[in-house]
Amino acid sequence: MENISKTGIVKKKRPVRAVQFGEGNFLRAFVDYMIDILNEKTDFDGSIVLIKPISFGSLERFREQDSIYTVYLRGLENGAEKIVKRVVTSVDSAVAAYEDYEDFMALAKVDTLRFVISNTTEAGITLDLNDKYDMCPPDSYPAKLTKFLYERFKAFDGDMSKGLVILPVELIDDNGKELKRCVKALSDAWGLGEAFDKWLDGACVFTSTLVDRIVTGYPRDEDKKIFEEFGYEDHLIVTGEPFALWVIETDRDISDELPFEKAGLPVIFTDNVKPYKQRKVRILNGAHTSFVLASYLAGNDYVGQSMDDEDVFTFMNKTVFDEIIPTLDLSKEDCEAFANAVIDRFRNPFIKHALLSISLNSVSKWRARCMPSFLKYAEQNGKLPNRLTMSLAALIAFYSGSEIKDGALIGHRNGEEYLIKDDAFVLEFFAENSSKSADELTKLVLSNEKFWGTDLTEIPDAEKAVAAFLSDIRTNGVRNTMRCIEGK
Repeated sequence: MENISKTGIVKKKRPVRAVQFGEGNFLRAFVDYMIDILNEKTDFDGSIVLIKPISFGSLERFREQDSIYTVYLRGLENGAEKIVKRVVTSVDSAVAAYEDYEDFMALAKVDTLRFVISNTTEAGITLDLNDKYDMCPPDSYPAKLTKFLYERFKAFDGDMSKGLVILPVELIDDNGKELKRCVKALSDAWGLGEAFDKWLDGACVFTSTLVDRIVTGYPRDEDKKIFEEFGYEDHLIVTGEPFALWVIETDRDISDELPFEKAGLPVIFTDNVKPYKQRKVRILNGAHTSFVLASYLAGNDYVGQSMDDEDVFTFMNKTVFDEIIPTLDLSKEDCEAFANAVIDRFRNPFIKHALLSISLNSVSKWRARCMPSFLKYAEQNGKLPNRLTMSLAALIAFYSGSEIKDGALIGHRNGEEYLIKDDAFVLEFFAENSSKSADELTKLVLSNEKFWGTDLTEIPDAEKAVAAFLSDIRTNGVRNTMRCIEGK
């Protein structure tokens, strides 16, 4: 069977308009996919050069396939199966920052260049003052970017029309603001001068972004079957879900330069990304965290399986629509539309998402994802949200165990062991206290300010309600406790 690059696919030569730090699955199935659609449906007419920002790894596959690859998206949309197959030709080439340093820096001088995209992991946007200007290249991403921008500043004599739009998608709050802070600090440390600082402020746009799409990467268990279906081999194929959302926060209007709306793409330009982040964290992530531990204890192992479980689905659905959405700042209509899309994503038959994988670090997840809704609901209504309260009791029940082995607390479900993974201090707390009565354990958990950043026993009726749910789970099982909430 022929490789995709030998099938006669024509890749049009376009001006390089973007460089991308990171050649991984997510960016290729998200940003590069969207730019490919921009090229088809608008006059954007631009290509991307991928930059491998780390010293290890290989770009051999990209060179073998002329950077052509397939994005294969599978899932549900409005309850119906949706499958999208797209051959992406928006990537011009790939360059290694270390091995091809001169080629990498030469990109800074490309006249048509306008955008810098990055996904260097959450740890990638970190200020490291051990980086020096004369390193070729410096180690950290902010330092590479600073040197790259300074090279462009020099090449065009500080021309204000040659600034770049920076689009980081690393999963940290205010990613663009943090990246700019690092760049400015390095400019100061390296003595790059006041004129460069003014160019950074006046000519460049550092956006903060929020991205959302589950990308499952290379389909190792089904690649041969997919290649037979396609009629060609593609060793850069990337799979994911159809759902996507890209929110771009900027104080300058760049929507004409990136005409995603004209192409019908799910991109929102805004001056405040926070309400959209709140919606994602509280609905998508909050729903996960609120039901996965209870669902696991009820006998399920996967998200999709949980959605087929009437008791778990009802619990999750009412948690989202009755207890989370009413506490959010965006319109009810927007939030409910997003929630319905989330349910389709949870039901996706092509993604097998293990509940135990999601259970990692559930204490900090509940604090970040569920506690704000729990507190806001109580404040708004003068009473506790039943299901979120029960989800906290289910968390305590899930974390019950007395033995820590190889860095994990050992829990038991129907006589079989499962591994509870969290910070050491969390596991040690539960190992020491799990055998206590429901009342005692609940008091200790809720009053633990290291867990929650506050004393939850000060919330009226919280301690009593969580203890009652925990006692019921221990006596009757989590499934019967969920059913009781619904009056069954």
